[in-house]
Amino acid sequence: MKTLKALVVNLAATLCAFLWGLTAFAQNKPKLVVGIVVDQMRYDYLYKYSGDYGTEGFKKLINEGYTYHNASYNYVPTYTGPGHTSIYTGTTPAHHGIVANDWIDPQNGTAYYCTQDAQVKTIGSETEAVGKMSPRLMKSSTVGDELRIASNKRSKVYGIALKDRAAILPAGHSANAAFWLDGTSGNFVSSSFYLKKLPAWLEAFNKKQPALKYLNQKWQLLRDSSNYDESLPDNNPYEGSFEGHPKPVFPYDLKALMPLNGGQNLIRTTPFGNSLTMDLAKELILNEQLGKDEFTDLLCISLSAPDYIGHKFGPDAREIQDCYLRLDQDIADFIRFTQEKIGNESVLFFLTADHGGAIVPAYLMDQRFPGGYMDYAPMIDSVNYWLKNKYNLSDALR
Repeated sequence: MKTLKALVVNLAATLCAFLWGLTAFAQNKPKLVVGIVVDQMRYDYLYKYSGDYGTEGFKKLINEGYTYHNASYNYVPTYTGPGHTSIYTGTTPAHHGIVANDWIDPQNGTAYYCTQDAQVKTIGSETEAVGKMSPRLMKSSTVGDELRIASNKRSKVYGIALKDRAAILPAGHSANAAFWLDGTSGNFVSSSFYLKKLPAWLEAFNKKQPALKYLNQKWQLLRDSSNYDESLPDNNPYEGSFEGHPKPVFPYDLKALMPLNGGQNLIRTTPFGNSLTMDLAKELILNEQLGKDEFTDLLCISLSAPDYIGHKFGPDAREIQDCYLRLDQDIADFIRFTQEKIGNESVLFFLTADHGGAIVPAYLMDQRFPGGYMDYAPMIDSVNYWLKNKYNLSDALR
């Protein structure tokens, strides 16, 4: 039986693991490499919910690929920006320069967002700020950059995600394009760093209002409620909820919730944000002809919805479990798609995460675990006192 080419890496993929995967298949090099980074995916989710997964998604990647149990990068903070950059550059924030999602330059006091770029223009949206982004602040090359150099730019490299930073930083400096979601319009957009205008196929994709296809429905449990015994009960005290939906209980009428929850931006905090991203990935593969010549292409897919859901409901909520059960189906469908369009032996997948998510401290405390919440006020007072005395700075931190 032919096996799927796949790497499953614990928490953060190492570049050596990725390159080893390419080397292992050197005699029959892949036509397309697909990197799937699941935002805030804890490694235990692969096994915690395995009894409810099918056989063609997560399990297929694990059973027919190679799994690295202890591959990680030693740095803090483990946010989206530095996490994705570390995965695709093979180095740490001290070297690639993306030290957080946002930071202040201590030399001049300037505040930065990791992909901000005032020199570029938004492509595909009237919301000016949403597309003024690029990888200029990243100081290292990515594996996609090296692939483009090695092939004299004949390899195609793309990044897609709901978050701009999760699309841009993996794709790198020389990518053909990166696309991310404008939550106001529900369209996928880009920046003039890559393109002068959106490709015709993406304009057609946006005109179909694909986000509304998912938002004009209810988010219900995929399986019977008895299947969710790996999670805390519905409506537990350790999770939040949507505006206009006081209790975090299923089902969620997404169409009714849109007006109070950011309009189409709501899709980010549902499992259907993953489905929408995978829909875009399929369209991109077809229309940009990925995997159709002798030069290996790279598609960087970041699935951002689990991060938004994790922040909203906590890592042990039924909403998280339902997200992963649906993601398992999305991955299975995407694997079938690539096998049909490109061939089983011609695609190399790797699956990893940019960071995990800690158990809600209040829950641990209620279970009599040692833990708690940090009181930042004394720390801030102490730092302000030191700065005032040494540099005559008043209330530098507020």
